[in-house]
Amino acid sequence: MKTKITFLTMILSFLIINTISAQEAKKKDKKEKKLEVVEIQTSAICGDCKERLEHDIAFEKGVKFVELDYDTKILTIKYKKGKNNKENLKKAITKVGYDADDLSADEKAYNALPDCCKKGNEPH
Repeated sequence: MKTKITFLTMILSFLIINTISAQEAKKKDKKEKKLEVVEIQTSAICGDCKERLEHDIAFEKGVKFVELDYDTKILTIKYKKGKNNKENLKKAITKVGYDADDLSADEKAYNALPDCCKKGNEPH
């Protein structure tokens, strides 16, 4: 009798866990479908640039994820569809002081960067 109850409890627990996992997966899929991903070429040079860009762009409207690939200088941004767009994000990058694809850095923001983050310097 105890064996049957234990067995039934285990099966019931397994079914509940699987149901919860499936519901969480559906929620995650819905969230992923609402996100747009863009890659933007930047003029970042060093770890300070990476930190600055990832920090500042994370505060842009709808942004959920930001990461700069140090080797390629490509900034990958995930944001909510309808909350932002690639052009606005490129402008935001220029306002931090870096080039963004075909847009040049905002002059005032660029001049405010530390010397190590300015164009022409070697990566360090």
